[in-house]
Amino acid sequence: MGRMKRVLITLGVIPFLLLGLPPLSAAVEKAEFVYLNGNIYTANDQNPRASAMAIKDGKFIYVGSHPNIRDYIGKTTRVFDLRGKTVLPGLIDSHLHFSAIGELKMKLNLFWKPKKEILDLVAVAYQKTRKGEWIEGFGWNQEVWDPPAFPTKEDLDKVAPDLPVYLVRTDGHAAWVNSRALELAGLSKSTLNPQGGEITRDSRGEPTGVLTDSAMALLSRKIPPVSKQKIVEALELAQEELLSNGLTSGQDAGCDLEMIDTLKSLYESGRFYVRLYERLAVPENSSTLSDEFFAKGIQVGLYQNRLTIRGIKIFIDGALGSRGAFMLKPYSDRPDRYLGNQRITEERLYALVKRAREAGFQVSAHAIGDAANRMALNVYEKVLSQKPDRNHRYRIEHAQVAALEDIPRFARLGVIPSMQTVHATSDMNMAEKRIGPERLKGAYAWRKFLDSGSVIANGTDAPVELLNPFHGLYAAVTRQDRNGLPRGGWYPEERMTREEALKSYTLWAAHAAFEEGMKGSIQAGKLADFVVIDRDYMNCRESEIKEIRVLQTVLGGKVVYPVNQISR
Repeated sequence: MGRMKRVLITLGVIPFLLLGLPPLSAAVEKAEFVYLNGNIYTANDQNPRASAMAIKDGKFIYVGSHPNIRDYIGKTTRVFDLRGKTVLPGLIDSHLHFSAIGELKMKLNLFWKPKKEILDLVAVAYQKTRKGEWIEGFGWNQEVWDPPAFPTKEDLDKVAPDLPVYLVRTDGHAAWVNSRALELAGLSKSTLNPQGGEITRDSRGEPTGVLTDSAMALLSRKIPPVSKQKIVEALELAQEELLSNGLTSGQDAGCDLEMIDTLKSLYESGRFYVRLYERLAVPENSSTLSDEFFAKGIQVGLYQNRLTIRGIKIFIDGALGSRGAFMLKPYSDRPDRYLGNQRITEERLYALVKRAREAGFQVSAHAIGDAANRMALNVYEKVLSQKPDRNHRYRIEHAQVAALEDIPRFARLGVIPSMQTVHATSDMNMAEKRIGPERLKGAYAWRKFLDSGSVIANGTDAPVELLNPFHGLYAAVTRQDRNGLPRGGWYPEERMTREEALKSYTLWAAHAAFEEGMKGSIQAGKLADFVVIDRDYMNCRESEIKEIRVLQTVLGGKVVYPVNQISR
């Protein structure tokens, strides 16, 4: 049943299949735009390759061969010669943090930098920061330092003694802070760990300056909120980043009602084009969801299919790199039998999923550890047994470490693993240390998921990882980092084919948002979203996939990111 389901998803919506065939009559509608002489990969198994496509009213009206396209060319049709360039469907990032992509440009960019370089950046920022302001940054990763150990508040105190510093780890699940920040938040030796978080401590019980998961909020709530103007600027920067990377759609991994209102105002202003699928983030410390949370119900296809709100996002645990992933057995590299951070009880998770089911909202649960994944599956199964829904499309975001016996449950229950392939090649420097070789058999296990009948929705988790989708496609195909290591790939038996990787960023990603009927493949009747790239994705060397560059991004038939103008 799982494999049959994947086949049906791959085929897309059946009534559209015949629309890609050559016209039966010469009396066909004339297109606004026609593209010729292309190397077009459609992600549609019924018509996988094409050389020409016609567009009208923002949708494809024909996808096929060069000779048949002529019937669609009228007096006002604009005709573009692709000159053999490769075209892919508009790429869809199934898991990103949209506003944070833009906000990162307003903070210190610490992405995988050496510790000394980070401290130098803080020192420079200290000289420029006014009293009362915070120094913020994102992207440190202790695993690339020597030694690979958590930093301390004393490191920051030396370069920023009297201004608060708040630096978020690359996974977004730990913060490195200085003594001034701890003082402002009132955190001390006597402060208890919150549910689902940890204040790391030294041998005397004093906070070391690293907070994980729920403990981060004890301090971050003291940071002054970003102004509305800065939020709008961040959203516009994020849109630019998506479109320049060939991403026509993004599935936001949690926002609040205020952000929804801001996005709507931007779409109404005509300044926003990118397609967003929004999920409301469940407040971590609230016991119930307010009626306001679900008051408007799901909102689908607003602003010409550019904005949809139909899901909620719940955190179950943290991340593996900061040892916050919730595990069935203790971490292999920590002596105190630590299981990670369980950020929500199973009882509360059940209540939230049940409430969302009653309101008709899709549920996405963040689960990285095997215990978190099992808890999500157990709760989903319980709710669906009580209130069946054959088309629920519940999701588990990341699904990074799963017990081998739980992997087939995803397909059996219809739960979608939303996985970020680039995480595997970023995490391979510490994953085996964290959980050992046996548990690693169920980690980043794309082939096992696919063979059991699941479809995988791919993404980047940006800004946790770089937004570039071709890094994810490369990781999916090679299981290597961008330096080509390790040779032969890391646990290469879990690789995807190029075709599967492309579908994980297109058709399968669209399915994860109930949108495979209108996007995810290049075929007649669907939205005319596509990207023109500088080399042949299916036939270039594997090592070249990560080097692919976007030449042009087209959304609804309109060019939204021109780099090199395609000849007419």
